[in-house]
Amino acid sequence: MRRVIFLLIISGAGLAVLIGLGTWQLQRKAWKEGILDTIEERIAGDAAAGLPAPLDPETDKYRPVRLQGVIGPQELHVLTSIKDVGPGFRVISPFGLEDGRRVLIDRGFVPVKDKQAARLTGPAVIEGNIHWPQETDSYTPAPDLAGNIWYARDADRMADHLDTEAVMVVLRASPEGEAALRPVPVSASGIPNDHLQYAITWFSLAFFWAAMTIYFLRRSRPNPKS
Repeated sequence: MRRVIFLLIISGAGLAVLIGLGTWQLQRKAWKEGILDTIEERIAGDAAAGLPAPLDPETDKYRPVRLQGVIGPQELHVLTSIKDVGPGFRVISPFGLEDGRRVLIDRGFVPVKDKQAARLTGPAVIEGNIHWPQETDSYTPAPDLAGNIWYARDADRMADHLDTEAVMVVLRASPEGEAALRPVPVSASGIPNDHLQYAITWFSLAFFWAAMTIYFLRRSRPNPKS
């Protein structure tokens, strides 16, 4: 009898912990969805004229802006791929504002075959979202500077290379007169929200825990024939 009581206590505690973790992940899922909705609303908001000064990565990330200035002739090419289109490059250029500030702009996607094609430079009005891409890690190869091939958007290193501020404006539409590039606007789709999968995992473990508890309880019952 003591063995059964001990088993019930341990099993009940374990089941409570697993169910609690699953419930917590569902709460986290709702919290994350709220954040993603807020981000999407901000991304799609009306663009404000000018660039905030100073810039704050916490409050200004994804802020839509409309800027007037000059697209520089320099380009950095970031190797990437688009579904149903194939491999190509993101084109990163410097953009000089009227007040003298210089920022990076992600102009969009170009197929491999058009890597060296001529593109719009000079005075332009652009519209996009302020962004600080975080795509590099310890496994990211160093850029091939000779071949102008980068393997991730690295705002700090690209800013040093092009003599700009370490911030990027990702265009959500091509400026007037530009037809060679396909804009790849920022979105919340790349922000992970795996809490439902985590919740399913914890609830599944709770189910198996309960099943094993029932199994051991049945095995622990005294055999009448004995």
